[in-house]
Amino acid sequence: MTRTIYILNGPNLNLLGKREPEIYGHETLDDVAAACAAIGAEAGLEVRLLQSNWEGQIVDWIHEAREKAAGIIINPAALTHTSVAVLDALNTFEGPVIEVHISQVHKREPFRHHSYVSKRADAVMAGFGVQGYALAMRHMGAILG
Repeated sequence: MTRTIYILNGPNLNLLGKREPEIYGHETLDDVAAACAAIGAEAGLEVRLLQSNWEGQIVDWIHEAREKAAGIIINPAALTHTSVAVLDALNTFEGPVIEVHISQVHKREPFRHHSYVSKRADAVMAGFGVQGYALAMRHMGAILG
């Protein structure tokens, strides 16, 4: 059985550390990748961190994960609130799914309070900053044993 965790990131997360640092902080997606890889190594998990601004690419990676991943950690960003396609793709994945949001979405605009992804997620991390990814990795390690 594979021990790979796909960490999927949606639109604008390529700008992490540069875009709205008062909300998202100063750490970059490369920083997140390094932290998750270190935690994964402790648990015997390999990490594949990916980011796209295109919904279809996220869906394709979820489909790929069906064959290559033990679990998915996903920060769908704005697709959280709009993408039935991402939800449908996640529903085809049999392993654990953890949803991550850097900001506390429930303290933000009302449209951010709804998540299609949460309907499939086994856990949701929101408001922990980029440390939410580390928490998600640790939880994924516990789930997978």
